[in-house]
Amino acid sequence: MEKTRQVFLSGDEALAQGAYEAGLKVACSYPGTPATEILEYLAQFPEVDTQWSVNEKVAFEVALASAIAGLRSLYSSKHVGLNVAMDPLMTSAYTGVNAGFVAVTADDPGLHSSQNEQDNRLLAKIAKVPLLEPASPREAYEYIKIAFQISEDFDIPVLVRLTTRVAHTKENVTLGTRTEVDQKSFKVDIQKYVMVPGNAYKKHVALEKKLIQLQELSERSPLNRMELNDPALGIICDSVAYLYAKENFPNASYLKLGFTYPFPENKIREFAGKVRELVVIEELEPFIEEEVARLGLKAKAKHPSFRVGELRPEYIPDLIAQKEKTDQPAVTRQPVLCPGCSHQPVFSVLKKLGLTVTGDIGCYTLGALAPLSSLHTCLCMGSGITFFEGFKKALSQNVVGVIGDSTFVHTGIPGLINLAYNRTKGVIIILDNGTTAMTGSQNHPATGLTVKKEPTRKLSLESICASCGADNVDVISSYKVKELEELVAKRLAEDALTVIITRATCQIVLKREKRTNG
Repeated sequence: MEKTRQVFLSGDEALAQGAYEAGLKVACSYPGTPATEILEYLAQFPEVDTQWSVNEKVAFEVALASAIAGLRSLYSSKHVGLNVAMDPLMTSAYTGVNAGFVAVTADDPGLHSSQNEQDNRLLAKIAKVPLLEPASPREAYEYIKIAFQISEDFDIPVLVRLTTRVAHTKENVTLGTRTEVDQKSFKVDIQKYVMVPGNAYKKHVALEKKLIQLQELSERSPLNRMELNDPALGIICDSVAYLYAKENFPNASYLKLGFTYPFPENKIREFAGKVRELVVIEELEPFIEEEVARLGLKAKAKHPSFRVGELRPEYIPDLIAQKEKTDQPAVTRQPVLCPGCSHQPVFSVLKKLGLTVTGDIGCYTLGALAPLSSLHTCLCMGSGITFFEGFKKALSQNVVGVIGDSTFVHTGIPGLINLAYNRTKGVIIILDNGTTAMTGSQNHPATGLTVKKEPTRKLSLESICASCGADNVDVISSYKVKELEELVAKRLAEDALTVIITRATCQIVLKREKRTNG
């Protein structure tokens, strides 16, 4: 008899291991905390074709297409990454999937490393796809296997939602063996896979019928389970909120939702009938709360103040008492750029020149903090360039846009094309440190290495910028401060569109290479 093996895994790693064991063949992602480790873990397996895609839309479409063509496939990203992939997500429920396809969203309550605090449970309802929510690494390992089976049984994408605490918490997981799943045959079906209006209308009708069947599955699924103890208090909860509630009220009765959408309406009604006081506990938006109210059930729910910030175990008594949240976020030491970081001299120059700087998502966003205080906007990936164009329309002079090398490849290129096409003049700076530094130094197309560290075609940022329509493309070391200052001042005075690439390897990468090479 084969011995079982227990391994201490994070939620990300456990989910990846479960997907591998489920016969996963293709996995696509773009780095983003707290989802990054899913693809990094999968990259170790030769049976899984893994890729860092240039952005989340590309990742979603490559993975979905692989499933439609017959291979079990997975997409993963942090919560805001799914925004980038919303276009294909919204129609993928219409087309169906053929082989199993699972989209993993890792939400970030508490904004540990994010620009917003959105709750992607809402997207399951909008996109009309089933939603599974593990509460622990062990459940992540188990749920991903179930997700693939649901996807194939119902020919539909399945959304699996982790949160930061589930993604990064560690737990002993008993590993199984990989099950090889035969590739499904792809059959040409224009009505199914070509979403022109006539076909899409029929597929929408079919999807609504499918959701009824999925709701019936949710009703009988063991992922939605009742724990009937003291009937005085009944708690409906999902994800990590279940563990926090159990810690505070171990004797209460629980309806623990793991198959959260479509909602198990009858099971919710049944549970409500077995307890005297009904309470909904969930993190961020009132997703379950509003469904319970729609069913006409009277339930206590958290004060709206608890919709902001991460849920913590000590909050649970106040939630049940429906008190207002009164504590403030703890004061922590401000993050700073690493010693010797190549971004520091660039921002020093921009500050000295008194420029307004439109920024982007990356380590360099820290340029907004004192003492540099020389980055003035940051909205989303790619906005360093598009905001530059908008600011130029209003301010005209003394504006530059900055963006990182990985972010430029992600969504910066269309913005640069737009600048050239609309005859906008000025200076864009690409802060090229040769890696996706903010999420742990992952490779991207301009590094010349894949997620498996295999050599590949290296994207030339200089050639791309010239092809996009930049009049001038300059490359300079980030550490040549005097020369950089003179170059920026010179280009700002010209009636031209210039891209300045400041190039120097990330200090963390250099130190890692030094340790590796002795």
